[in-house]
Amino acid sequence: MAGDQQAALFGQLAFEVGQSKATYGTGAFILTNTGSEIVLSEKGLLATVGWLSADGQKTYASEGSVFVAGAAVQWLRDGLGIISTSGAVEALALEVDSSDGVVFLPALTGLGAPFWEPDIRGSLFGITRGTTKAHIARATLEAIVYQVHAVLEAMQMDMGKRLQELRVDGGAAANDLMMQMQADLLGASVVRAKNLESTGFGAAMMAGLGAGIFESQKS
Repeated sequence: MAGDQQAALFGQLAFEVGQSKATYGTGAFILTNTGSEIVLSEKGLLATVGWLSADGQKTYASEGSVFVAGAAVQWLRDGLGIISTSGAVEALALEVDSSDGVVFLPALTGLGAPFWEPDIRGSLFGITRGTTKAHIARATLEAIVYQVHAVLEAMQMDMGKRLQELRVDGGAAANDLMMQMQADLLGASVVRAKNLESTGFGAAMMAGLGAGIFESQKS
């Protein structure tokens, strides 16, 4: 039995302490391997069990959940009607070089980690007569990136280590522009999994270990 995000962490082969992954789906879910240590966060994150090895050794993780990630793009599609498909947001955002001062607070269902502000609602700031749907699209991608960055900053402060690499998966991780934005903001490498469905892949790997198909995590 494997939890959704724990399986994704495993599927991303994040077996070493300090290795992190972000899954970009309707929300965004960020986990960092903390090894055999339970890190009790002072920055608004959760401690979770990552997995239990066959020899009984537990691996723990630090976890932060962003409530609205891909859901913000879905809102552009279904609520505002400025894109026909979720995948079209990248091309639209690339029509402009910047958001031109437009800032989107994507608190459509409140804000999750590390803020935990359920009563805050979404807002658009900096709109002028020159604002176009392309600026709003780009601001939406930036909003997702900044939320993930906030969680990772909290994780780094809790662990006292700087992030060198972020492994990414999930449907929205296919967005090249957003992943480049994420790398630029983090100042770290963003490595995209060939299989964006890392949860299913990780669960299959765990099952293989449990069934003896694999001898170890390295095999």
